[in-house]
Amino acid sequence: MTLPPGALKTLEILAIIAGVGYVILAARRNRLCWIAGAVSSALFAFVFALRALPMQAGLQVFYVAMSAYGWWSWARTASAGELPVGRWPVLGHVAAALVLTALSFLTARWLATETHAAWPLLDSLTTWFSLFATWLVARAKLENWLYWIIIDGVLVFVFFAQQLPYTACLFLFYIVISVAGFIGWRRRFKLQMVPA
Repeated sequence: MTLPPGALKTLEILAIIAGVGYVILAARRNRLCWIAGAVSSALFAFVFALRALPMQAGLQVFYVAMSAYGWWSWARTASAGELPVGRWPVLGHVAAALVLTALSFLTARWLATETHAAWPLLDSLTTWFSLFATWLVARAKLENWLYWIIIDGVLVFVFFAQQLPYTACLFLFYIVISVAGFIGWRRRFKLQMVPA
């Protein structure tokens, strides 16, 4: 598909603006993050598809659906306007990492032989781990931010390599917000542990 000159850049910038809104609102545990996230993801799905990143494009479509689940989950679990922050067990993380890595290698092999994917292994790893990290966000688990710091770091490289410098800069910003999100959510988690 051919777009008018500058149209892809415009879509990328609009997706970035909505993405910044998403991550700032998520770090503040504000449920409106899911609306901003859905808009950003819908736009990025189109951008990534045109830049030969099929797994990232598919991931963005998943994010749109996950936004509805996140909205519902946060509304259901919030009490008195405060979203409770939880932890996920270490063995759960180990099992998830093993399964997601195996899936990534299988997907990367398929992408390398059947598509024109630019970065089959990195595209697969970041996609599968992003799915898991998004689920952790929707379940308000503290560790989600640690996953995002690593995933976003890898994606900065991929997006610069695919000539999406604005998106790469967005993901640099996401790393900063993820660090702040982790600190804020950890503080909230510790406060929840103090007996009333």
